[in-house]
Amino acid sequence: MSGTALLLNGVESALVRLLCRVDDAELAKIPLRGPLILVSNHVNFLEIPVLHSRLRPRQVVGLAKVESWNNPLLGWLFSRWGAIPVRRGEADIAALRASLDVLRQGGILVVGPEGTRSRDGRLRRGHPGVVTLAVKSGAPVLPMVFYGGERFGHQVRRLRRTPFHVVVGEPFRVEPKAPRLTHEVRQNVADEIMYQIASLLPPAYRGVYADLRPEGPIHLQFNPASS
Repeated sequence: MSGTALLLNGVESALVRLLCRVDDAELAKIPLRGPLILVSNHVNFLEIPVLHSRLRPRQVVGLAKVESWNNPLLGWLFSRWGAIPVRRGEADIAALRASLDVLRQGGILVVGPEGTRSRDGRLRRGHPGVVTLAVKSGAPVLPMVFYGGERFGHQVRRLRRTPFHVVVGEPFRVEPKAPRLTHEVRQNVADEIMYQIASLLPPAYRGVYADLRPEGPIHLQFNPASS
């Protein structure tokens, strides 16, 4: 690891400890090796530093909108973190290939199906891109949520550390029960994934997925280690 990377890691860890009080016990559920797609809600910028500072030495790579590189500081940080730039609103083949490469190398790919920050912590409709990644890679998917970070600005203004909660669910594989992976099927699968995310959140944060479905998922296969 380069000197720059070591320095950045140290600063990142120190800032997380200084600014947040992280409830991270459930991160122990994340396997120590093997490819993994972590699907989560996306509230603000805190999530990736929290994961980086707690999952090392595992390779943790996130996706970020390509416009982030227009900001020199953000672009530098995202490049150091190995983030994958994504062109939103189109089929970004380069981002797909880079994401599949991370998984082929046994890394952790962090995907926020909502596609953008919610800021208030309430879930928005998920996009189907994660379904393509899961099907093409065959990698297990692990749902995870963050909450509390939406109060970061409020807490900082009062010189208080932000309580930051992490909850990790159960792994599954995406196995669509349809002859063709149409956009409609992919969206249905994405919604099933989002309901798994919603089930980990307190009710106030479930947003458009507040009506938790009583029936089980159709396109998700649990206990992937034994499949």
